[in-house]
Amino acid sequence: MNWQFYFNDVILIGSRYLIIASVVFLIWYVLLRRMLQSKKIQQRYPKFKDYAREIGFSISTVFIMSFIPATILGSPELAKHTKFYTDINQHGMLYFVLAFPLMALIHDTYFYWMHRLIHHPLLFRAVHLVHHKSTNPSPFAAYSFHPFEAVLEAGIFLVFVFTIPVHFFHLLFFFLFMIVYNVYGHLGWELYPKGFSKHWLGKWINTSVSHNQHHQYFKGNYGLYFLFWDRMMGTIREDYDKQFESVKSRNR
Repeated sequence: MNWQFYFNDVILIGSRYLIIASVVFLIWYVLLRRMLQSKKIQQRYPKFKDYAREIGFSISTVFIMSFIPATILGSPELAKHTKFYTDINQHGMLYFVLAFPLMALIHDTYFYWMHRLIHHPLLFRAVHLVHHKSTNPSPFAAYSFHPFEAVLEAGIFLVFVFTIPVHFFHLLFFFLFMIVYNVYGHLGWELYPKGFSKHWLGKWINTSVSHNQHHQYFKGNYGLYFLFWDRMMGTIREDYDKQFESVKSRNR
């Protein structure tokens, strides 16, 4: 274990979470709260104890998520078995660019099936219940996982480095995109425009309304970035489009 690598990872992952979630919380839940009240997906707000729980488990998740890359890439003996590379020219600029959407598709697939698995009655209470205590999630819920689930969530890093060539910048920017989209998914407000859920492209994109429904009802809408798997496997909630339009049609 390279401990310097580990602590650098903790600072990077932790600061991203705290800064992005805090700024978004300040804007939507404090500064613009009264102006945007009618547009909130669920009209009520979480309680202080909910925010405290979300932040507490998120900090735990940061330390766990930092451990895996520090263990793999921080050890020359393990790193040599990965597909991690440092010279962009090794695979070319075209691959470098196309790897980002490829990573999104891989991560979405990994997340959907892992998510379905931990909703199984034998695993839900021990692994996933902590995250679902946020029935009306806030931005701080983005990393609010039980340690067992945090390990599973971090498993996508292993999938990436052992299956496809990944550059340092792939990991740096993709996981930045991941936390930004995760915070949006738990925001409590919908940012996509009216009609988006039925648009030829938008119908395949996961939204804050979609994930908020998952937290509220515990069933359906299991995707992360996309709705491909939900639509193919019949797990998209039947009331999703109706709820999306209802939220976007409210008068301010």
